[in-house]
Amino acid sequence: MNDPETGQAASQDGTDLAEFLGEQPRPRWRRWLKWGLIGLAVLLLALLIARCAGGKGEPDYFSEPVRKASLSLTVTATGSIRPTNMVQVGSEISGKIDKIMVDVNDRVTKGQVVAVINTDVIDDQIRQARANLDAAKASVEQAKATLDVDAAQLARLQTVYEASAGKVPSKTELQAAEGAVTRDRATIASARANVVAMQATLSSAQTTRSRAVIRSPVSGVVLARQVEPGQTVAASFNTPTLFIIAEDLSAMQLRVSIDEADIGQVHAGDKAQFTVDAYPGRKFDAVVDRVDLASTNTASTLNASSNAAAGGNTDTVVEYEARLTVDNADGLLRPGMTATATIATASTGQQLLVPNSALRFKPDHKKKEEGGVLNPQIGLQQAEQQASIGIGSTQQVYVLEPDGTLKPIKVVTGQSDGRMTVVKAEALKAGIKVVTGIKAKGT
Repeated sequence: MNDPETGQAASQDGTDLAEFLGEQPRPRWRRWLKWGLIGLAVLLLALLIARCAGGKGEPDYFSEPVRKASLSLTVTATGSIRPTNMVQVGSEISGKIDKIMVDVNDRVTKGQVVAVINTDVIDDQIRQARANLDAAKASVEQAKATLDVDAAQLARLQTVYEASAGKVPSKTELQAAEGAVTRDRATIASARANVVAMQATLSSAQTTRSRAVIRSPVSGVVLARQVEPGQTVAASFNTPTLFIIAEDLSAMQLRVSIDEADIGQVHAGDKAQFTVDAYPGRKFDAVVDRVDLASTNTASTLNASSNAAAGGNTDTVVEYEARLTVDNADGLLRPGMTATATIATASTGQQLLVPNSALRFKPDHKKKEEGGVLNPQIGLQQAEQQASIGIGSTQQVYVLEPDGTLKPIKVVTGQSDGRMTVVKAEALKAGIKVVTGIKAKGT
């Protein structure tokens, strides 16, 4: 039995039971570990809630100074570089190519032989035409001889007729002799006309023979060669292209497509700069030579108008082509290069400039204006800040006062390049910082 006062027997029995079951005595500190962890978690949670709920505080703002500078207005367009004059050299006759005299990148002069087509058949035609011409000339001589005989016979009959007082020869014989002379004269005229026809046939064959020798129509550089020796060209329905020759690569042409929204700003004589992928970071100068009056897809636009009248789809992008002259004296630019051109259309002169983000900042829309360290609401990083500001519209910008409050200033907007806008306001001067956005808390 256990002693209720001392409890020794019970303790002994418990120890014996733990030893019998193989359990180790449990340390007292482990009993309180669970409660200690729970208490620590509660304490951390309380600190976090206190930090989030503590003090409203004033937000931090992004700001940029007002600048006084000249704003250059530009239009950006893409296109390709082409030679000023590019000629396709073809063949007017059919036949086998006997010789190719030039290759790609070769420089040629006007009139230089670049290819020769086989002329065996044409040479036979020339010989036949010459023989026919000789036969026609012989026919003329034969007709002349016949005319001489018949004319002499007529003269004798007329003499006898006059001597016999019209008795002999008979009028019938005299008329027959006169008719023979007239017929001989017509035969001569026909033979002479036949001679002219044979001369034309010979000249045509000789002209065809001359066209078998292909010559360069301009002085320039061979850009492409599309035939090989031994190849047969057929000029039955159209003229096959043998070579493409650029007249002068020292003066190139840049053709760009301009959207209809920007075409009203571009005029002949405007200066431009463009870049090509072959020379990163380098800018080339150009000048707008002309702007086409008709769009590049005029036919599509007319069809779209017809479809609109019939209730069809009218989603059509309208673009106009502008041609810019480019100086390529150093020979760096090559035909076919893709270029991105920036055309300077106007300059505002010295004016006050503010970022577009400052014109769109609204203190009442903090959530909309808030940004973070990785995505601040400044510059062109937000889509709504990229919209243009209407010229002559009244807007508000905000200046941060020393006490942390925002002071609104009304401005009248002018021209914009998509990032900076010209403004007019008596209370605004260069150097004053205008608010462009709100920093996120904790940044």
